[in-house]
Amino acid sequence: MSSDAESGHKSGTGSVGVSGPTRSLWLGLLALSSAAAAGVLLLTAVIAFVFNGGFGALSSLFGGAVVMAFFAISLAIGHFVGRNNPSGAIGMFVATYFVKVVGFAVVLFVIGAPAWLHARWFLIGAVVSVVAWQAAEIIGFARARLQIYNDPESPEGGTNA
Repeated sequence: MSSDAESGHKSGTGSVGVSGPTRSLWLGLLALSSAAAAGVLLLTAVIAFVFNGGFGALSSLFGGAVVMAFFAISLAIGHFVGRNNPSGAIGMFVATYFVKVVGFAVVLFVIGAPAWLHARWFLIGAVVSVVAWQAAEIIGFARARLQIYNDPESPEGGTNA
């Protein structure tokens, strides 16, 4: 149905094309988010190196690596669970989140902070990684083509494409 109310391209009477499901949403998000976080983390490490030397740079990289590992575990779980049970992926995210928070807390309390750790750069590296990771994840989700309706059946028994 076309409207003459606005100028521009008129809609046609043809069918809408089928895009199909996204092949690997979680792994794509993992790659995109990892690249974004690693990029800003390297820039942060260079700045930390200028201000506080190697320990500052190493501390920022360590803080970012902890954050990246924390988020990467969720996306990996989403990939493996989501393939077989897409609706169960959210439940696994919740369970995994609890295990990760408790696990990371136990590891940090048991191991403690290394003597070389520069707390300020560790925090800055972690925050920069979180912001970059979440921004990339939002962009990745926004660009994902998720199939929310089943393809219409053709009279021959196949799908209309």
